Amino acid sequence: MHLVQILLPVYDNEGHESPQVEFRRVSSELAHRFGGLTAFTRAPAEGVWRESKTAHQTHDDIVVFEVMVEDLDRVWWQDYRRDLERRFKQDEVVIRAQMMEQL
Repeated sequence: MHLVQILLPVYDNEGHESPQVEFRRVSSELAHRFGGLTAFTRAPAEGVWRESKTAHQTHDDIVVFEVMVEDLDRVWWQDYRRDLERRFKQDEVVIRAQMMEQL
């Protein structure tokens, strides 16, 4: 079993808020394909990073979507990531997967 997390920014690269309809669309797509999801949408998480050791800190408000999958279809996820990057006007959207054991 894998836990797949999608980190989507609240604002695009120009600082415009991403349309709520896009977040609802992601929820619908994931629920339809995987039979359910968890979406952390009420209080956006904050991501902080540095582009390089000398660069200033950058931050994003993000919404996190999670699904559990038996089989990790890497090609589908890579295609979906590229689609999300286009839709959310991002250079890169983070989609990460981790092995998990249900207790």
